[in-house]
Amino acid sequence: MFIIDLQYIVPLEVLDEHMEAHVQYLKKYYAKNIFVASGRKVPRTGGIILALVETEEELKKILSEDPFYEHRLAHFTITQFLTSLYHPDLKELLG
Repeated sequence: MFIIDLQYIVPLEVLDEHMEAHVQYLKKYYAKNIFVASGRKVPRTGGIILALVETEEELKKILSEDPFYEHRLAHFTITQFLTSLYHPDLKELLG
């Protein structure tokens, strides 16, 4: 699993101009069972995405489609981790 940490680098007004396209992008990868969860940080300085892919290279290709990436609205930091414990309801998704 990967954690994608977005740090916004433009004013929120600029970011919001691309929000609908960003949400559509997220929905595309939720439908493909790649994104597990996503949301804004509090305070609103960026966001977090959890993704299930095999490799960082695959993830980078997917992230390159994000309007926030395409328009250089945020810095993206990728962290891979191996799930060793998780809630039983997630077994089908993660197992």
